[in-house]
Amino acid sequence: MALIVQKYGGSSVADAEKIKNAARRIAATRDEGNEVVVVVSAMGKTTDNLVSLAYQVNEHPDDRELDALLSTGELVSSTLLAMALAAMGYQAISLSGAQAGITTTSSHRRARILNIEPRRISKELEKGSIVIVAGFQGITEEMDVTTLGRGASDTTAVALAASLKAEVCQIYTDVEGVYTADPRVVAEAQPLEEIGYEEMLELASHGARVMHGRAVELGELYEVPIQVSSSFTGKPGTLIHGGVSMEVRNKVRSIAHDLDIAKITVVGVPDRPGIAAAIFEPLAGAGISVDTIVQNASVDNITDLTFTVASGQEDEALKVVEPIAREIGARECVSDSRLGQVSVVGTGMQNTPGFASRMFSTLSEQGINIQLITTSEIRITCIIEEDRVEDAVRALHRAFRLDAKE
Repeated sequence: MALIVQKYGGSSVADAEKIKNAARRIAATRDEGNEVVVVVSAMGKTTDNLVSLAYQVNEHPDDRELDALLSTGELVSSTLLAMALAAMGYQAISLSGAQAGITTTSSHRRARILNIEPRRISKELEKGSIVIVAGFQGITEEMDVTTLGRGASDTTAVALAASLKAEVCQIYTDVEGVYTADPRVVAEAQPLEEIGYEEMLELASHGARVMHGRAVELGELYEVPIQVSSSFTGKPGTLIHGGVSMEVRNKVRSIAHDLDIAKITVVGVPDRPGIAAAIFEPLAGAGISVDTIVQNASVDNITDLTFTVASGQEDEALKVVEPIAREIGARECVSDSRLGQVSVVGTGMQNTPGFASRMFSTLSEQGINIQLITTSEIRITCIIEEDRVEDAVRALHRAFRLDAKE
């Protein structure tokens, strides 16, 4: 008997009928002789609605109280799913993150999983129950409820799969797996049968919303195979794992894009030791994640320092950096949130020349100006104007011939 962890996203449990549909899929997996643990997100737009409600009653809600509020969305969907299974004659039980044994850091709204002690889950499985766990949440050592950040029910599912030594973690969503580009932008985008952890992590970190980046990291660390499929079709979707064949490693795999980019430049920075640390340590302390960092060549010991953050953190980042800039003697801070990024990802770039030149010439032919460039061994990312991002994705998809079926 195999142990399988399944996760259903908000669109997959958005209403009563979709909850019943998810229950039928879970029941079919159980009928095949498997033990099943299920992780669920909040129904549809529940989390957005709860956030809106919180800000209607308090313009500056406390993060602890906000976490307690937001965690209720997953509790609703997990209990309803357990009820749907019970109505079909299956033994099922819903558990909160705390009841499932998920302990986290105390960083509200962006907590990290410290440990999972799945005794309660194992006990319920031994009774023959299907276990439904509320995703996106855990509890601190002080018994405070925390949330793991938006989209982190994926992380809950993979972490549970690792802890329980599950055979596979199946992620059910509203798309049929991982594609060569966002099919809403590129009509010719092709589904991928499989993809490696490294490539998927780069895609998730640079705009592909189909998987949460932290979930992919956990999958790679604990060697958990992750199957991404649609909850509305019977297609197998995409397998994310470490054993991708040699042939698919020799080319670009996908184009990712992200419109959630803001650029901040500290102008006229004195070029001396300790300046970068003086800027980026406080940003890290404020929980602000910095992506691309570029420092211009120094002229007369003065330089400009540019970095990018998520556009939603632009104001918060400026509040941190502006007083530091004055303190270190920089001239000013300027920002621009009308930006996006496009990335070409594939292990084929690792030891093969020509990928960067093809990307840059393709963007040039489209009249798209590149503001910043960042790379890894298997990724090239260009920061460009927000209103040209979709043009860039389509042009690069054609240039790298990703419209051909695998």
